[in-house]
Amino acid sequence: MRHHFSIFLLLLFATQSCFAQSLDLRLYDDCYGHRNTSLDGTAKIITQSTYPISLAVPIVQALSGLALKDPKQMQNALQTVGGLTVATIITYGLKYSIRRERPYIAHPQYNPDDNETSPSFPSGHASIAFTTATNLSLQYRRWYVIVPAYAWAAAVGYSRIHLGAHYPSDVLCGALVGAGSAWVSFQVNKWLQHKWLKKELKKENVGL
Repeated sequence: MRHHFSIFLLLLFATQSCFAQSLDLRLYDDCYGHRNTSLDGTAKIITQSTYPISLAVPIVQALSGLALKDPKQMQNALQTVGGLTVATIITYGLKYSIRRERPYIAHPQYNPDDNETSPSFPSGHASIAFTTATNLSLQYRRWYVIVPAYAWAAAVGYSRIHLGAHYPSDVLCGALVGAGSAWVSFQVNKWLQHKWLKKELKKENVGL
């Protein structure tokens, strides 16, 4: 009985996996195979903005922190770098562990202009963009920061599918990795600040 149940679960998983892959390919075909080609140039610009913007954020934070002598901005810069570092490690760890083929390699009928050779899952661009957006949203909790940050990150994610570089699930997982990495970095930074503050208060009490 247990053996039959195990076989049933295995078949169910295989069926669901095939269905998910089929849905992924259909969504990819809708976004890339039937895309508005007049938007290709815009999609390339959005894609190419990912790393420059993500690297510029901590640099601007650090420079403004130094110029204004604002330790909070310096902490934000370190937190942003931490989130980007965690996201990069997890993303590339998953990429080269899973080694999912790019959609145009698995399905040669698709032929995008820029053929990347690195594994497809998860999307590095989506991961970095959502790390940056989540970092900014956690650091500056204002709608006029959060809305543009996530709108840009979502545009980066969509641009990767529009250009044929990724399946939708690659982008979704990249977004989750990025947002999660930023949250972890934020929590670790908050914990370190709390620990440092307790240490300083203890020193003051000893001095008294």
